[in-house]
Amino acid sequence: MGEEPKKEKDASKYEELDKETLFIVAQTFKALSEPTRIRILHLLSDQEHSVNEIAEKLSLLQTTVSHQLRFLKNLRLVKYRRAGTTLYYSHDDEHVMNVLEQTIDHARHH
Repeated sequence: MGEEPKKEKDASKYEELDKETLFIVAQTFKALSEPTRIRILHLLSDQEHSVNEIAEKLSLLQTTVSHQLRFLKNLRLVKYRRAGTTLYYSHDDEHVMNVLEQTIDHARHH
């Protein structure tokens, strides 16, 4: 016999985003919309750093770094470990880091 007709995508399988998911996605893109946060996350993509190291490497004020890290920590995009009195920050979401790195690659190839 003949070939079966291709099935069209079943529109009834479309699932609207729930409010919590939509909020988290919007907050994540908000986090990635600020150049300083992008710079911090990009730095943390390689290895963990203390607040002082981040401030020094990115030529930022320590207070600026602390403020941005607090924002990123609240979204669970970074985490920290304590060693004595020093906090060492690292990224905490591989999915978001992949999106960030892919977007950086995209921007560099234009």
